Amino acid sequence: MSEESPKKIVNVSFRDNGRIYEVYTGNFFLNKGDKVIVETVEGIELGTVCSQPRLRDASMPERPIKKVFRLATAEDIKKKEETERIEAEAMQFCKKQIDDKKVPMNLVAVELSFDMSRLTFFYISTTRVDFRELVKDLVQKFATHVEMKQIGTRDLSGMLGGIGHCGRQLCCSLFLSNFDPISIRMAKDQDLSLNPDKISGICGRLMCCLAYEYDTYAEMKKNSRGNNEPK
Repeated sequence: MSEESPKKIVNVSFRDNGRIYEVYTGNFFLNKGDKVIVETVEGIELGTVCSQPRLRDASMPERPIKKVFRLATAEDIKKKEETERIEAEAMQFCKKQIDDKKVPMNLVAVELSFDMSRLTFFYISTTRVDFRELVKDLVQKFATHVEMKQIGTRDLSGMLGGIGHCGRQLCCSLFLSNFDPISIRMAKDQDLSLNPDKISGICGRLMCCLAYEYDTYAEMKKNSRGNNEPK
């Protein structure tokens, strides 16, 4: 029996300057700039390939990775342009309603699913928000299912993207999907500088990468203490 050929991946973005996802190429020969259809947890989406195909780095953490479902057609691309037009209109309309109704929330982004069945509004707020009247207006205006999703500063950084202190793309915009608790103790145990400017991300919170090697450092210190104990 012949061995299975190595699986290749590409980076795919579903939004301009949005989060980057790793996707298996499947049987397709892809190039940077190609438009592809990917079946995501939220349904099918049209994305743009933003890297050349490569073998997946074996050192990266194991996680579920979707694969390219098919190449996008001219009709798919036209549909994507229409969803982007509606998203821009929804953003403008919702912001006006927020101002008119004095709703205590800051609208960050709007995403319309590729099948146009769900319109999601992402917002930041420091207080509990009653947006029932707002949702009613949005449903009446756009005639689709509306979801209001509150996000934090880390989520916002993941959506907007950017470059971290390491000079690479932010982990939250590249592959992180869950934000584990990060403590100052993690920096102390790794003998890192406690200068807030050096251990905080652009979101203003402690960098997520402080947790990557923490268990290794903790184990090393534990073993070091054991070896130094009197016999």
